[in-house]
Amino acid sequence: MIHDYGKWPESRWTSDNIDLKASGAMTAGVDIGTTSAQCAVFCNEELIGWANIRIGACYKKAADDVIAEALGNSGLTADKIGVVAATGFGRENATYATKKLDEVHCHAKGARFIYGPGVTTVVDLGGQTLKAIRLYEWDRVRDITMNDKCATGQGRSIERMCKLLHVPITEIGVKSLDVKGDPEPVSTTCYCFAQTETMSQFRPEYRADDLTENEIYAAHMLAIAWRMLGAIGKLQPLDVGDITVYEDLGFTGGLAKNAGITKRIERELNVTALTSEYDPMLAGAIGAALLA
Repeated sequence: MIHDYGKWPESRWTSDNIDLKASGAMTAGVDIGTTSAQCAVFCNEELIGWANIRIGACYKKAADDVIAEALGNSGLTADKIGVVAATGFGRENATYATKKLDEVHCHAKGARFIYGPGVTTVVDLGGQTLKAIRLYEWDRVRDITMNDKCATGQGRSIERMCKLLHVPITEIGVKSLDVKGDPEPVSTTCYCFAQTETMSQFRPEYRADDLTENEIYAAHMLAIAWRMLGAIGKLQPLDVGDITVYEDLGFTGGLAKNAGITKRIERELNVTALTSEYDPMLAGAIGAALLA
């Protein structure tokens, strides 16, 4: 059995009460990212189907598959839905889309749906990019910052580490928190440097300290969290004149499910992130459907 240690489990759900006659009033959003694809389908602003799948060798196939998975056995196909909006790195591969939207506004809108109207800081933790977004109370984007240079502090680096170490991505974050205190982080300069330094910690002849397995994971997670904090810290101050923007924080994207990252960001910012019943990886697709 081949275990895909670096990928989050796929998921999908379709309502049993889809009215085929209302298909013209439906909207769908697809978010084709660098490592996964999501779709959300709405009818009269009610979520009636969603899917979250992995991207293989073909982005076009992933785009076709994800909307089919979200529609399930309803009998609907993409061409029967009134409006379909595509976003994400691979959005051009969703050839059935009637609109193409940017990721920033889609994740902002999706976060408001997932976490409620109170969320004012959205941090999208993706496979290759980080987008820190500040929102006005009236649902407009106020400021945005992104990671620069490379994907050092992003999900792809953790996926790679999980594959090399044979540690499920669903477990590595929690393991990294099971330590008495965080050790010094590995390199935050480059993904390749960070990976090499982390792997070397498992070879006793190269260890500067006698670190446990969980402490090595902690050193890697801390390095990634610090890279993210650098981008988040560049957002404009929360208070401007008579406008008060509260600190309610919501994470989106795959790394939002990695407690080893999110808990360290919360600790350094001295905030507690909002929680939701929805998968944070669906935020971009949900936002695209609502903006469609």
